[in-house]
Amino acid sequence: MEKQRLITELQTHGLRLIEPNVGVAGRKGGAGPSDHKAVTIDGTTVMVPVFTGTAQQSPYTAQIDEIERIQLKWNSAEIAPISFPTQPTFYSLTTADGIPYWKIALLHSRDVLATTVMQTCMRYRDPSTACQFCAIEHSLTSDRTIARKTPAQLAEVAEAAVRLDGVQHMVMTTGTPNTSDRGAAYLAECARAVKLAVDLPIQAQCEPPDDFVWFERLKQSGVDSLGMHLEAVTPEVRTRIMPGKAEVSVEYYFQAFAAAVKVFGWGQVNTYILAGLGDSLEVIVETCDRLIQMGVYPFVVPFVPITGTPLANHSAPDSEFMYTLYQHIGKQLNQVGMSSAEIKAGCAKCGACSALSTFE
Repeated sequence: MEKQRLITELQTHGLRLIEPNVGVAGRKGGAGPSDHKAVTIDGTTVMVPVFTGTAQQSPYTAQIDEIERIQLKWNSAEIAPISFPTQPTFYSLTTADGIPYWKIALLHSRDVLATTVMQTCMRYRDPSTACQFCAIEHSLTSDRTIARKTPAQLAEVAEAAVRLDGVQHMVMTTGTPNTSDRGAAYLAECARAVKLAVDLPIQAQCEPPDDFVWFERLKQSGVDSLGMHLEAVTPEVRTRIMPGKAEVSVEYYFQAFAAAVKVFGWGQVNTYILAGLGDSLEVIVETCDRLIQMGVYPFVVPFVPITGTPLANHSAPDSEFMYTLYQHIGKQLNQVGMSSAEIKAGCAKCGACSALSTFE
């Protein structure tokens, strides 16, 4: 099976870990790629769902053979050897104020440091405003993180992650606070502290602020690329899936994208689009073309239902739907010469939660 299709299938079907000592250190709950595990296939590391209901029914399994290799199987047929990135060295350390480093930031894929600087969101606890796919506070209530990471803590962990584990770039996201800057002010403070400690490319992620001057301030603080995530693209899907966030219109996002591209540059702004929430293939392709033409990289990923959320039992998108979608968007990216490899930092540069980069 070609690698593009295999990655697409794994990320839609998920992976069953059928040996008790395989896949122990996956990630449950929280922000970012939750209920996933990093898997390396033929030199490419991707994030694959392992703790979801869909994954428990997957025809793909991982099993250790008699000489301690991990074999990927489809039903009973061996497909390829795979491996799991080892736990990073920095996880064993604690901050000067006694917090384990892994509660401050996590390793994503093989070489990306990721953190949620504020693990709470103004929309999360009210069902009338909460995003139904979000589990941002799950890891907080289960004591796997802390509510607010200080700039000093982030700088300390980032320096160690680069020095000990060769981390190449960093993602800083945030829950949305009830302030007009939508978290940009604190992200700028955190980025400034990290850049003083270590030369590490940084992506910041937040909702569009009320004043686009915040893009300049983020850039000046040391942020290299920016993520502002649409998730869904049609108003009816947005209103149904994320009623609070849908109050920020798609058109306002596009105004913010245009302003951000002027600051960060062509290809250095990106947005997450979750395929499988109800938007049609045609609408997603049309939206991605509009984004690409204005210099925004559309990071399209298959929706993964996360345990404990209102959409926990929502089906993952069909692998053929994703494969066709990737083909269309890959062609659009090729036509303008836009590449995830040229992004300085962030989710789209990492690419592990999607097969899109393999179609560029």
